[in-house]
Amino acid sequence: MNPVRQTLSLSHAGAMAALAAAVSKAEEIGIPQNIVIVDTSGVFLAGIRMDGAKYLSIETATGKARFSASHNAPSGHQAFETSVTFGLATKGGTTNLPGGLPIRFDGVLVGGIGVGSGTGDQDLEVARAALSAVGADQI
Repeated sequence: MNPVRQTLSLSHAGAMAALAAAVSKAEEIGIPQNIVIVDTSGVFLAGIRMDGAKYLSIETATGKARFSASHNAPSGHQAFETSVTFGLATKGGTTNLPGGLPIRFDGVLVGGIGVGSGTGDQDLEVARAALSAVGADQI
């Protein structure tokens, strides 16, 4: 038995590069966004509420990031009943709305990103730009 294991983690420089790329994409498409990046435990690493982004969407962006980090899967693809259960079990700490992606390098989970304030497709476009900027696996 090995009592330790090596893990990968997203550095603050990586989180900031991903955040900057997401902001740039949001500006390019003309949709101000809330963008949140968390580690594998759902702990906040970086985030922003862009000028004009819907203020309540900061909560959904955080929930999307936490969902994706916790489930190692994009948000928005679970059955409705499952989504409600996740929301209740986490006291609103996660949401299954589209716009969250896990952050992986060579298949290894290092966190999640959640984007909110646009449509689900717009949120995902911004999240994918962040993954691309840091060389994370595309989903």
